[in-house]
This record gives sequence, structure tokens and C-alpha cells, in this order.
Amino acid sequence: MMWDGIALFSGAPVRRSADGVLGAAGAPEPEPPRRAKVGLALGGGAARGWSHIGAIEVLQEAGIPIDVVAGCSIGAAVGACHAAGKLGELREFALSLTKRRVMGLLDFHISGSGLIAGERLRRLLERDLGSCRIEDLPLTFAAVATELGTGHEIWLTRGGLVEAVRASYALPGIFDPVKIAGRWLMDGALVNPVPVTAARALGADVVLCVNLNGDMRVRGTVIQSHGAEGADAVMEAAAEAAAAMPEEPRRWPLIGARRPRPKPRPDAGAPSGIASVMVDAFNITQDRISRSRLAGDPPDVMINPKLAQMGLFEFHRAEECIELGRQATRRMLPEIHEMIAAAVTPV
Repeated sequence: MMWDGIALFSGAPVRRSADGVLGAAGAPEPEPPRRAKVGLALGGGAARGWSHIGAIEVLQEAGIPIDVVAGCSIGAAVGACHAAGKLGELREFALSLTKRRVMGLLDFHISGSGLIAGERLRRLLERDLGSCRIEDLPLTFAAVATELGTGHEIWLTRGGLVEAVRASYALPGIFDPVKIAGRWLMDGALVNPVPVTAARALGADVVLCVNLNGDMRVRGTVIQSHGAEGADAVMEAAAEAAAAMPEEPRRWPLIGARRPRPKPRPDAGAPSGIASVMVDAFNITQDRISRSRLAGDPPDVMINPKLAQMGLFEFHRAEECIELGRQATRRMLPEIHEMIAAAVTPV
């Protein structure tokens, strides 16, 4: 006999569903445990960011779903393409790059606040991502940027996807800042190079991060009581030696110029140019900030591709970089599965 969706058997009411009897009325059988939400924090690191592609590919092949993506700089670009279902297109683009084509994508100018206007890169992003909006993506996404002037850490979770990505990778001095909702924004790596905090705050139960600076040789320490005493002693000894030498009679030649003094040889340890200084400064900054932020809010699993030999602007080495990301992620798969299984909670 049926009554209000409940079947009566031997006087005991039990609930029935399309799958059959679930349990006695008033005491439904408990639902299966809820799957842990997995978040992915993709760090900044310019060309090294192609390894994010390999990391995501291995996670997909292993059947690990990604529910939340927080990206910074190149991590925001790769994360946005994954969230929009365009990771394959990004992979093809990265593998097509040569040194010549990379230079062709850089529209240099001197009238802005950066060396590169970024309009050619914007058109490439719009070609694949179009008018996508962050709130319409099938997963939760945030691009991390830094506000010019205040230094505020900005999480872009609404609005145009392309503009959010451009703001997140606007490296100061290289790209012009991007104005969004009245704020001028630049590279998020200045405040949060590996946005674990953002991924966790956006609802992830287990946070995996890809740290592009984990294999760097930069491991700064403190050099105490460093000064110029040694250099002063050398200069004093040189001055004493010069004073002890007999003075050469002054000559005033009528024809020809005096013999030019030989130019001092450059210091072997001196910086080799502005590009070298900028790269070293960026590496040091990334390392120090990353270590500080990750110590305060560590991920559940950290993926460290071995990228020490990969230059920041070697975008033409995408194939090698993607493979390094794949290798690093495969090494961590057992730990990733273990952390996700341990985070499963009953409803």
C-alpha cells in the first residue's frame, strides 16, 4: 500500500527511491561522504610557468579533480586557460614559440610606465578566452594582483578574465599596469608569489601548489659585520706605494697627445648588465617572499619542478619546461592521493 511516497510493508513504513528501499521512515540511510574540494595554487615565475601545464595534465590523467584555482602572474594565465577549457590551445601556443616569435610578441614603447605595452599579448588572450567572465567559469578562480601605490593584495574573482590575467602578470617596469574598477594593478608576485592563502579561502579542503622557485639556488642568509675595512686597507697600501715612487718629470709635447692611461679592467664579479640585475633581483624577491608566505600558510602538498637551469624569459623552452612540471607532479601523486583521501568528510 502506498501513502505519501512511502511504501508500507508488514506495518513498517520504509522510504523507497528509484534505487530501491533506503531505510525506515524517519531514519534515512546516511549519505556517502563528501568528496574533498581540491584547490590548486599556481605560482609566478615568467617562462618557468609553462611547467604548470605539465602539472595540470598529470593531475587530470590521475583523475584528480580541480575545484579551485588561484593563480599569480604566469600562474594566473595558465590557470585561466585551464578553467576556461583552453589548456590544450595554450599548450600548442607554448610549443610553437621560438626566440624570434617571442620577440615578435613584444610591442616595445617608451611613452608608458613599462617597456612593453602588452597589446599583442592581450589580443592573443582574447582570441582564446574571448569575453569570458570569471564568475561564469565552471570552477572557482582567482587571479592575484598588487595595487599600485598601496601594495594591497587584490583577488580578482569577478569580471573579465582577460583583464584579470593581464593585471596579474603586469611585471613592474616591463608591462604597463592595468586599471580595473578604479585601481591600477600590477604583478601579484610582489605580494603573494604562490597564492595558497587564496585557494584555501575560496573553499579548497586540500591545497596543492606548484612553486616555480622551489629549486632556485638563491638561499639568502645574513652576513654580519660586513664593511669596507678590507677595501680601505688595500687603498691605503696602494697610496703608500705610489708616494714612494720617484715622480716622473712632466712633459709637454708639442705634437701629439699624451699617452692615454690604460682603462681599469672591469671587476670579474660585477653585474653584466641591466637585464642580469633585473633577473637576479626578481629571483631574490620571489624566493624571499615565497618562503615567508608558504611558512605562514603551507600547502597540503607542494610540487617543486626542477627549474634552476630555466631562464625567466626563455619562453621558447616550453617543451622542456612542461616535461619538468609533469615529472615533479608524478613524483608527488602518492602524497596527493593520500591527502585527498584523508580529507574526505561525512556529510
